[in-house]
Amino acid sequence: MKVLVTGVKGQLGYDVVNELKKRNIEAVGVDIDEMDITDASSVDKVIKEASPDAVIHCAAYTAVDAAEDNVDICRKVNKDGTQNIANVCKELDIKMIYISTDYVFDGEGTRPWEPDDKPDPLNVYGLTKYEGEVAVTSTLSKYFIVRIAWVFGVNGKNFIKTMLNLAKTHDSLTVVNDQFGSPTYTYDLARLLVDMVLTDKYGIYHATNEGIITWYDFACQIFKTAGLNVKVSPVPASEYPAKAKRPSNSRMSKQKLVDNGFELLPTWQDALERYIKILKENGF
Repeated sequence: MKVLVTGVKGQLGYDVVNELKKRNIEAVGVDIDEMDITDASSVDKVIKEASPDAVIHCAAYTAVDAAEDNVDICRKVNKDGTQNIANVCKELDIKMIYISTDYVFDGEGTRPWEPDDKPDPLNVYGLTKYEGEVAVTSTLSKYFIVRIAWVFGVNGKNFIKTMLNLAKTHDSLTVVNDQFGSPTYTYDLARLLVDMVLTDKYGIYHATNEGIITWYDFACQIFKTAGLNVKVSPVPASEYPAKAKRPSNSRMSKQKLVDNGFELLPTWQDALERYIKILKENGF
């Protein structure tokens, strides 16, 4: 089997390529230098030359606040770029995995979101990622859409690295305590995505590490795991006005993974311990 992975320089694409190689599956990793997903002819040429059996599409415009001021470029990447890839996958009759987000929902209520709940995005990023979903579902039958949240990985910026960097100059911090969700470690997610691409159990899934917390809970555990003495105080999101509105409820049901025989990701605490160990080994 051969799999083409977009966004190889990002947190997830990097781990997906490594996971494929670990299993002796041929991986072709591309980023904007090799394939500009917003250029239909580039997408057509690169994918056809690679001739893969599947595409795992990890590339995206993910600057959530900046997206509010850059609607066109965000849409060009997240919607049009995804459509370009879906078109070639259809022509070649190959599988596609599209990575989406909890931000496709309005974040209301307290129950976990189900994969077939109706999307109602709060911000431009969420809207364009949902438009990407529509591009996939309206073009293909051989697709997986995997919604994730609160992502962290070795190769890129994330909340954990931000907290650890702040700890170098602060002995106390305030962190939001009224937004609920689950972190997603790209190393663990990569394993699931490769498991998926080897099957034909198509559809929309939710995938995060197990356990529901707030950003405050997450920050407290980050410092505890890293052995750092930082005082963390909980505050409402209203004290941190951001350009893009964030969902307060990002709880997501993973029952569909279980129903289809996929292994759930480990707990977020387990993932965090493994991740911080790697950061320390890498001298972070």
